[in-house]
Amino acid sequence: MSRRTAACIAWSVCTASLLIMALGLLVVFFGWSAPLPTGWHPWTYLANEVLLAFGAPILGGLIASRRPENPYGWLWLGLGIGFALATFAPVYAAYALVEPGSLPAPRTLASLGVSEGYVITISLAPFLFLVFPNGRLPSRRWRLLAWNTVAVGTVLAILAPYLPEPAGQFMKPIGIEARQFMNPIGMEGSTGEMIGILFYGGELVLLGAIVISVLSLVSRYRGAGFEERQQLKWFAYAAAFVSVYILLTFFLSDVLVSLLGNVALFGLYAAIAIAILRHHLYDIDLLINRTLVYGALTVVIAGIFVIIGEVVQELLLIVTKQEESWLSVIVSALAISALFEPLKDRIEHFVDSRIFSKEGNSN
Repeated sequence: MSRRTAACIAWSVCTASLLIMALGLLVVFFGWSAPLPTGWHPWTYLANEVLLAFGAPILGGLIASRRPENPYGWLWLGLGIGFALATFAPVYAAYALVEPGSLPAPRTLASLGVSEGYVITISLAPFLFLVFPNGRLPSRRWRLLAWNTVAVGTVLAILAPYLPEPAGQFMKPIGIEARQFMNPIGMEGSTGEMIGILFYGGELVLLGAIVISVLSLVSRYRGAGFEERQQLKWFAYAAAFVSVYILLTFFLSDVLVSLLGNVALFGLYAAIAIAILRHHLYDIDLLINRTLVYGALTVVIAGIFVIIGEVVQELLLIVTKQEESWLSVIVSALAISALFEPLKDRIEHFVDSRIFSKEGNSN
């Protein structure tokens, strides 16, 4: 296959995924004024889920068109199709609920879209780690995991249309508990229960495969050359921010979490593109260095601000019997302005001497 043909195929698949997602946003636009029943996520949440998925097919098209010999770009194109189906189906279901009779076969299409999109996503997810960044497995011993993942994913794709309710978590938070969108072609009775058990077992196998695949990056890093290590650093750097975002979802509001999720996920897309296409590949060490320095500096300054503010507040309360919050803020700000440069220099020295000197020696 010529590079031009590969590029045409890649961008065609990308365009198909983006059209499905754009159609989902169009459905959200038409249904925006209609309130959804209690228990369903609002239209803003559904729209944001679609927007988060936009980067996957674009990343796949970009890599596959420029590096068609690397399967990693084609992997992201497949993932983009899974994302498109899994995010469009809940929107389709929601609109069919608020506008009865407006869309054809809402329960069937919503159930199949969610289930098959979920299966595609969870089946391809292990390979995001297994074949990064060159499209090949770290070694032959990982072939067993790869073939088992393909086999289990194929079985789940066959079973998914016959599940009584959509697979995964894409529609469960928005009303499936009320059995409003049970799969009309799903199997009932003991047969349906057996299919559900087999599907659940396959899910566990694939989730385990994802965890093991993440560990493959550690194995790959140990045996990698300098350039491949830089690629892996880009991936790990962006993945760290995604992990922080996941932790923050337990403490922050939905709106703020959505915004952070957009930034973190699109940062991951960008980092993968840089790593595979090797554009500014060697800037990662400087980026990690600056992140460690200014991240640590922010934490230290915040701690000093709080401590000095509390101490000054207590002293003022003892002396004047009044709380002068503005004065404690001024004192804290003056102290931080005086300490900023010395703290920054010390943290930079620590990071350079204790972390990056060891990294340089290991290389």
